[in-house]
Amino acid sequence: MNAPFNKHANNAATHPAYLSVWDIHAYYGESYIVQGVSFDIREGEILALLGRNGAGKTSTLRTIARLDNPTLTKGEIWLDHQPLHKMRSHDASANGIALVPEDRRIIPGLTVEENLKLAQIAPPIGWSIDRVYDLFPRLGERRKQDGITLSGGEQQMLAIARALCRDIKVLLLDEPYEGLAPVIVQEIAKTLGIIRDQGITTVIVEQNAVAALKLADRAVILDTGSVVFDGSAMEVLENEKLRAEYLAI
Repeated sequence: MNAPFNKHANNAATHPAYLSVWDIHAYYGESYIVQGVSFDIREGEILALLGRNGAGKTSTLRTIARLDNPTLTKGEIWLDHQPLHKMRSHDASANGIALVPEDRRIIPGLTVEENLKLAQIAPPIGWSIDRVYDLFPRLGERRKQDGITLSGGEQQMLAIARALCRDIKVLLLDEPYEGLAPVIVQEIAKTLGIIRDQGITTVIVEQNAVAALKLADRAVILDTGSVVFDGSAMEVLENEKLRAEYLAI
């Protein structure tokens, strides 16, 4: 099945997109993982980046965040007219990229509040801790608790909250719903909707494709490192053949 999508032929100098990923290619060692991925995201939009295991979703997120692995060998990544593809990870972070990895990276031995304060140790500082607690009341109730003793859902909340403590423009979420009960998934999805309303652009990589699509404005589907669909999330939800072929749902 050849689903239609538009491959971009120009860079961010003429692009109206807030985040523009243009023909990126990336390798883990000698493994060719990301094979010419392109998509645009408007400011304040939620994009679901979907595909089967091994499709290149997490590698694409890590490439946008400018982590050392995978290695970007070709292509451009622009955020609000800034060339992320020319930056290292700390510079990308300073320019507004925040990656919440699948394992959440809660720092052992630190309380909830200490995890949040550590995120604010250097500029650019984003949301205040009180504002974070307004969004995540459960974290406020557990502010003195060791972060790694929280439940899975609470750890995911803390990981997102820690990202918000930086002055971010784009939130990259890798499997935010993994291992969580449906009621917690709904709670986190509601919170991500509130974050969108604050103007933060979000990219979600998620195996629970239906939950991600219900939240997202748009969807990009990858297959073996390449884009096979770029369109509305509703179109994917309504296209049974597309879901079966590329998402196995």
